[in-house]
Amino acid sequence: MTSLVIRALSEGDAHLFDTLPDPLGMTEAMARRTYRPEWKRVALRDGRVVARAAWWGGPDDTSPLNVNWFDVAEGEEEAGAELLRTSPHQVDYELVLPADWRADPALKAAGEARIRAAEAAGMSVLVERYRYLWTPERGLPERPGRLVFRPEPDDEVVLDVLRRVHTGTLDAHALRAIEEGGLEQAAREELEFFHWCPSPREWLQFAYAPDGELVGLHVPAHNPSGPCVGFIGVVPEARGHGYAYDLLVECTHRLVEEGAREIAAATDQPNVPMAKNFARAGYPVVQERIDLLPGSAPTSV
Repeated sequence: MTSLVIRALSEGDAHLFDTLPDPLGMTEAMARRTYRPEWKRVALRDGRVVARAAWWGGPDDTSPLNVNWFDVAEGEEEAGAELLRTSPHQVDYELVLPADWRADPALKAAGEARIRAAEAAGMSVLVERYRYLWTPERGLPERPGRLVFRPEPDDEVVLDVLRRVHTGTLDAHALRAIEEGGLEQAAREELEFFHWCPSPREWLQFAYAPDGELVGLHVPAHNPSGPCVGFIGVVPEARGHGYAYDLLVECTHRLVEEGAREIAAATDQPNVPMAKNFARAGYPVVQERIDLLPGSAPTSV
């Protein structure tokens, strides 16, 4: 087998990225995002692209947040592993997959090839997630009317509530942050995300029961790709009453009132209660996602 050439792309040869077929059929969906040419890398053998990866970040980010487009040609898993292993961008990998991808043998084989290549590069699976998309034909879920919603402008107050929400959380990313730096890190990472989103900070709202007791918060947001459910959280003492559904419904209504024609959302697959809330509110699963954590620093560039 001939030697492998791995290199970053530029404006002049960015077209090479599009020469590798994708058996997962995700090319059109992934192309909706804007990828900077300098954050794309390919592995070539005899001048043919056998693996490719694109790293993504927001328009103001100076370094990528994750890699979420990664393909390998049949029999070229090690080339894909080397592409990831030698990248200067050692960040999380978000593997986006069609819904029910394991039910189709071809899609299952293509998805598992990517996972094996990423694991060979030192990555490890953190969690599998559902991705949802609400559209107007699904209908707006009726507001239950059990809660009162008010904005909360004080970030320190929000941080305090986020610490409470993350106590006993089922969210794998929050649990990872708690393991690394406690509830403080988990809360601050969420707040940083709220500020990173281009949507107004004042969209964040606290929810209160009629007796004035705090229930939780919801964050209608826009990420760089469009409207999304930014966050749904219930404080521990208010759990067990189905309030997460109320928060999701209010979040949906607020985004529609702000002009949203579709709303993206996601939750961990093990978080069965939240998955049921999305289904009840009219959010169908449109994709699945596997989040993998980076391995060690690159051995070469």
